[in-house]
Amino acid sequence: MIIIDTGLAKRQAEGNPIRVGMVGAGFQASGIGLQIITATPGMQLCAIANRNLPAAINVFGQVDIQPVHCDTQDELEAAIAAGRPAVTEDAVALARAGGLDAIIEVTGSVEFAAHAVLAALESGKHVIQMNAELDGTIGPILKAKADAAGVIYTFSDGDQPGVQMNLYRFVAGLGVTPVLCGNIKGLHDPYRNPATQESFAKRWGQKPAMVASFADGTKISFEQAIVANGTDMQVARRGMLGPDFSNGNPGSPLVPIEETVSAFEPHLNPDGPGLVDYVVGARPGPGVFVLGTLENPRQRHYLELYKLGKGPYYCFYTPYHLCHFEVPTSVARAVLFNDAVLAPRAGPKVGVIAVAKKDLAEGETIEEFGGFEVYGVAENMTAIRQEQLLPVGLALGCRLARPVAKDTPLTFDDVVVPAGRLIDRLYAEQEHLFA
Repeated sequence: MIIIDTGLAKRQAEGNPIRVGMVGAGFQASGIGLQIITATPGMQLCAIANRNLPAAINVFGQVDIQPVHCDTQDELEAAIAAGRPAVTEDAVALARAGGLDAIIEVTGSVEFAAHAVLAALESGKHVIQMNAELDGTIGPILKAKADAAGVIYTFSDGDQPGVQMNLYRFVAGLGVTPVLCGNIKGLHDPYRNPATQESFAKRWGQKPAMVASFADGTKISFEQAIVANGTDMQVARRGMLGPDFSNGNPGSPLVPIEETVSAFEPHLNPDGPGLVDYVVGARPGPGVFVLGTLENPRQRHYLELYKLGKGPYYCFYTPYHLCHFEVPTSVARAVLFNDAVLAPRAGPKVGVIAVAKKDLAEGETIEEFGGFEVYGVAENMTAIRQEQLLPVGLALGCRLARPVAKDTPLTFDDVVVPAGRLIDRLYAEQEHLFA
């Protein structure tokens, strides 16, 4: 955003950079670190926390910086004050360390990340999320805690949910009413797993389960859930509509996104809350789109003149999302302008439930997002509460209390939940506050 570069240039000229800590050192975190260090004047990456310390060291090592290893919060604060890049295995110590303006959370975990994010908020730091799984499970209660602490809790620009929200705000700013926020996918197969995605993951240096969560629909369900929670939109049905213009063949020619509007049109209601959804086999991918409508006939005349068609629904799109490249902008928006890219408006409107990827036997344990046991599906919170459906963000680590047939949504009664988890306590607090 144009105003951001001016604000960062001012901080650079004043010798007062935004000081950032990062939790996580994986594929995306490595790119974020590189972007801050090499391309973001007015911002300083001070410290990284990661359970695998060599990975954190390697983020700085990309630009030949040798960080200091810190074991305690006091050591971290001393390094930050001295301007020495630091790494630690203690994410909570980093989150609580003085001298930092903001924390970027980019682990993809849930329980581990919840501890770090809560500690950051409680110590008065802005939190910028790249973790749709955590945000889609307990984002509303974390936002409430951020509000109480007077700081910003936000998902990041660059990833598709943040890009959708930027586009949503742009469309609404034109006086056009957004009726659908959409994501463009190249593939959707709920039965993909770490074994099927192993070669692709190896090629791009990613984890097979994480790649499988993209393919099986879990990731896009979380992404669209957090867009729904930031706009008060809903899903048209369990799992969303998800029209597939590839006819199940990922190699088939892509159709222009404007030509997919008819698939959504019967479900659109200009007077309703709006929908979140996705489409497979459209271009430009992997972009995002917003459908909007406009009543004023004179303004509709102008939109037709500007080649957006006759309406009643107009298709706006962003042809790309640049992930880690745009994360520093999100940090600056929070710190300099108290502006969240995307945050829950209030309580959750849409959640992501666990559905059996195969016939599950009693005693099996649900291991990971994109794993062999379950896939995630977006559903409206009213149905989740009425049917006591199990959020997939709470499902990891749970043991099956009884068999569950393939493609059946899991309920809380189907599993034994591990004791003493923070994620369960925060989810219960969220339900108590908003349900």
